[in-house]
Amino acid sequence: MRLVIARCSVDYAGRLSAHLPEAVRLLMVKGDGTVLIHSETSHRPLNWMASPCLLRADVDEAGVGSWIVTNKSGELLTIEIVEVLQDSALDLGVDPGLVKDGVEAQLQKLLAEQVEVLGSGWRLVRREYPTPIGPVDLLCRDESGRTVAVEIKRRGEINGVEQLTRYLDLLNRDPLLAPVSGVFAAQEIKPQARTLAEDRGITCVVLDYEALRGVDDVDARLF
Repeated sequence: MRLVIARCSVDYAGRLSAHLPEAVRLLMVKGDGTVLIHSETSHRPLNWMASPCLLRADVDEAGVGSWIVTNKSGELLTIEIVEVLQDSALDLGVDPGLVKDGVEAQLQKLLAEQVEVLGSGWRLVRREYPTPIGPVDLLCRDESGRTVAVEIKRRGEINGVEQLTRYLDLLNRDPLLAPVSGVFAAQEIKPQARTLAEDRGITCVVLDYEALRGVDDVDARLF
C-alpha cells in the first residue's frame, strides 16, 4: 500500500470526462494496482481506477510531475502533482478476508451441500477458494463445466457486488479457470445492487434460508 498526500489536479477521460481542480488530496495505490483519490470530506474516493490497470509515473526527485493511469478499456486517469507533502509505503500482508456472521457462514455451508439449488447439474469445486484479495465463498462448475464464482451475503448490497467483481477480475486471469462467471446470492438483494450486478453480467439469486435448512415446506405453501 502506497499513500501519497499531494497538491494535485486530476482529469479522467473514458465513458465520460471529469476534472478535479488543484487541491491537497490523498493518493492511494493498493497492492493489486488500484489507484484511488480521496479528499478530507468524504469517505468515498473522488475518483479511481480499479485493477487491472497500469500506472506510469513521470516525476522528478521531489515527486512532482504526472501520474498516468490506464486500463484495458482505454480509460485514462491523469494526476498532475504540484507538491508532495508526504509519501509512504507499507506492506499490509495477506488479508484474511471478511469474517462472515453466523447466518452467512451457515448459508455458505448449506448452499455448498445443496449447490444444485443454483442450477441442475452444478457441482462444487471448493468452498473458500483462495485469491490474493480473499477467498471466494464457493467455486463451482455449471452443467456445461464452466467455472462460476458464488458470493454469498445475508443482505446483498452494492459492496458485495463490488467484492465479487474484484474476485472475477482475478479469477479470469487464470487460463485454467477462465471464463469465470459470477453469482451473487443473498437472502435479500437491494435494488441498486441487483441493477449493478446485472449490468456487469452477474446473476442474482435470492436464497430461502428456511428451505435450505429443510425447515420450510415449500410445497405446503398457499402462496
